Amino acid sequence: MDQDPLSATFAALADPTRRAILARLAEGEATVGDLASPFSISAPAISRHLRVLADAGLIEREVDARWRICHLRADALRGAHDWLETYRRHWEDNLDRLVEFVERTHGAATHAPPARRKKP
Repeated sequence: MDQDPLSATFAALADPTRRAILARLAEGEATVGDLASPFSISAPAISRHLRVLADAGLIEREVDARWRICHLRADALRGAHDWLETYRRHWEDNLDRLVEFVERTHGAATHAPPARRKKP
């Protein structure tokens, strides 16, 4: 069964090595060797990471003579961004309501007469 694009995107983003590769590609295209250099993992492991990113549509790979060059496909992140945006608005609205509540209750507490102490 094929994964939907959003699931494939989040699965690809779940790994820190793949996120680091995407961060590097956000700066511009890079060869596979350049992408692999900061990591102490094997070439086949880097190839597997790149395959996951390519299958999710997050990168594009091309061969130019003897170079394998990768490019970021930032538009492929749009679905994840849109999905997360809904929840960001939800939490911002909740935080706004919390701020209003705290300001209201704090304002009421500062204007209330001081509490009387009971005599022993």
